[in-house]
Amino acid sequence: MKAFAIQGSFGLDALRLVDLPEPTPGPGQVVLRMKAASLNYRDVLVVKGLYNPKFRLPLVPFSDGVGEVIGVGEGVTRVKVGDRVCPIFNQRWIDGELTASKARGALGGELPGVLSEQVLVSEEGVVAAPAHLTDEEAASLPCAAVTAWNALFAASHLKAGDTVLVQGTGGVSIFALQLARLAGARVIVTSSSDEKLERARSLGASETINYRATPDWDTQALSLTRGAGVDHVVEVGGAGTIARSLRAVRTGGRVSVIGVLSGGAPELSLFPFLMKQIVAQGVFVGSRAMFEDMNRAIAAGGLRPVVDRVFPFGEVRQALDHMASGGHFGKIALRF
Repeated sequence: MKAFAIQGSFGLDALRLVDLPEPTPGPGQVVLRMKAASLNYRDVLVVKGLYNPKFRLPLVPFSDGVGEVIGVGEGVTRVKVGDRVCPIFNQRWIDGELTASKARGALGGELPGVLSEQVLVSEEGVVAAPAHLTDEEAASLPCAAVTAWNALFAASHLKAGDTVLVQGTGGVSIFALQLARLAGARVIVTSSSDEKLERARSLGASETINYRATPDWDTQALSLTRGAGVDHVVEVGGAGTIARSLRAVRTGGRVSVIGVLSGGAPELSLFPFLMKQIVAQGVFVGSRAMFEDMNRAIAAGGLRPVVDRVFPFGEVRQALDHMASGGHFGKIALRF
């Protein structure tokens, strides 16, 4: 069985194709033959050793994929051989609130990831993939889509008519745009690329802001909401954008802190939190129950994830380079 593993030390050069024994399912476990995987910015950081340099090596990276059940252990009842399923990101977070123990069960980090021809997981750690999606589309769901769903509908209660500001056009941001539009919300998208903003409008964005042309995009967001501010900001930038997000959000609004693309240690005034009663919440993907709720909405609405580019399994380094370049729109996938 072929797999990519980080060996010896972190870095792209340490990511090598290796032979591993085929897994045998124990009680309550299932074996998946992987069909496709998708990339998150987290994967770039993990491979380079920037996410958590204390992860044990060798490590099979990547958290997101879809596969066919080809083996089941004793007592398995949730799935059967032949089912197409996605492993969940946090294998221990089935339902309820996130706890420290649930947060330590992520694939491609504490646990071996999906960059392997076959993957062994608990039957509790998979969900059925929406039938109308391709393998590459289904593989894009476990991290980015669930994160956007959690931010908008689990940690928050987005309503039709609310205004959401989405930063950028990466995986989480495009899913936030699509899911918010599915719920009848108004969406404002920021990007440095007019071409990407045009694509965002084709997906339903009501307004767009080029933050290179308009560096004070928070002021523009206020103008677009007649000075009131947006109801919800999907914050993926981190240190370089959080202050403007706090200015762009309305009094009593919410900022979902998801990414740190521009750094993670801002010098931040606490006055906006106090004076505007802003709710700021970190979002670390979501539970299996959230994934299942989201899939029902995706199936009912006929939502199709946006896959920017598909690489062959053997071109994982090229896929990581494409992710690191920031040139993608939506998700990047690998076909097995």
